[in-house]
Amino acid sequence: MPLRDINDLEKLKKINAALVSRVERSMDQQGNAFSLFQTAISLENRVRNRTEELHATLRRLEQTNIDLSAAKENAELANLSKTRFLAAASHDVLQPLNAAHLSVSALAEVQTSDEGRKLVRQVERSLETMEDLLRTLLDISKLDAGVVQAEIGDVSLEALFSSLRSDFLPEAQKKGLSLKFRPVNVVVRSDRTLLRRILQNILSNALRYTRSGGVLVGTRHRGDTIRIDVADTGCGIPEDQREAVFEEFHRGTSTLTDGGLAGGLGLGLAIVRRMAAALGHPVTFSSKVGRGTIFHIDAPIGMAAAEPAAAIADLERPRGYGLFGTKVLLVENDADVLSAMTSLLERWQCLVRAATSTDDALDLLGDTDWVPDIVIADQHLDGGDLGTATIAEVRDYLSRPVPALIVTADGSELVAKAARAAGIELMRKPLKPAQLRALLAHLLA
Repeated sequence: MPLRDINDLEKLKKINAALVSRVERSMDQQGNAFSLFQTAISLENRVRNRTEELHATLRRLEQTNIDLSAAKENAELANLSKTRFLAAASHDVLQPLNAAHLSVSALAEVQTSDEGRKLVRQVERSLETMEDLLRTLLDISKLDAGVVQAEIGDVSLEALFSSLRSDFLPEAQKKGLSLKFRPVNVVVRSDRTLLRRILQNILSNALRYTRSGGVLVGTRHRGDTIRIDVADTGCGIPEDQREAVFEEFHRGTSTLTDGGLAGGLGLGLAIVRRMAAALGHPVTFSSKVGRGTIFHIDAPIGMAAAEPAAAIADLERPRGYGLFGTKVLLVENDADVLSAMTSLLERWQCLVRAATSTDDALDLLGDTDWVPDIVIADQHLDGGDLGTATIAEVRDYLSRPVPALIVTADGSELVAKAARAAGIELMRKPLKPAQLRALLAHLLA
């Protein structure tokens, strides 16, 4: 074969090889492009699926949040409903309990035998336990529902201590314990009612868990704060129970009373913590097992001047019980309470006229020869009448501010404000007859 032909053949082979290589590269590129296309399609599908899953998850989360919000709202409504129910139930239960208190008091005055007087005292203790339990349950319910609103003002600790001393000294003496309050001429910023309940519960616990020695209440200045200390020589609180003592139904290991039964329900300090939180008063304690406990309540110091101790002592001095011949207009719509109250007042030699509504009370005033010395009225009467309004109409009819007392199982602040605004004394049911008699004597003095 000629050399020229051989060269042309070689050239054709090279050209062919180049074309084949180019075609192969082109096919490879097309294959890569197709592969990339397929990969892109796959990724897009995966992104779409993940996006749909995310949207579904977000929708489920949104529905869950809606359900949680509805459940929270239902729980809050249920809590408030529970509070209203307990308030209403306590009012209904306190009515017959009040009648029982008054009837037992009247019964005690006619007992001539030691056995009869012993039985009366047992009934009185049982009624007081029932009353304490009902009030405690209602307090916890209100505090948990957040419906208790503190009314902050200047509170004289000397007056508060004097009142607590009168309440707890008989119990301490009965157990053979000392109860001392260090004199203090100071005022704190607090809610008097809530602060008193805090100290009541701590004192009650201190006396319950103390077998010998006693309880001391005092104060210390700490800058702009007054620290109230309640120290006892009781059994003390073990280290592993320091938080548990503030829980509901927690009781210590030494709760035996004189009767040998476990005392208390373990609710006192649970209420203390809730009330202290409502007031913003820190409550702490230090304790040594077998030696005693000191509770500390910190309250901001008040701005007003404290009342002189002599003036407070004069207010606390018992007055005479000159109720003989006192004319009492009694307005009460509960038949059992009306009967028991009438019986008790008549045992005190009072002259009682009873009514169940405002119209009945005004009808009794038609007798010009009988003008009441004092009016005692329940707040919630027949026909939707309110005791405060009844007293106002009686005063208007008589054209004079006759002394008056509202006796009610309604523990709302609204009733207390209405009574204060009208210059009417207020007592909560169930009544303690001795306190009622002392207040009547004070109003008539």
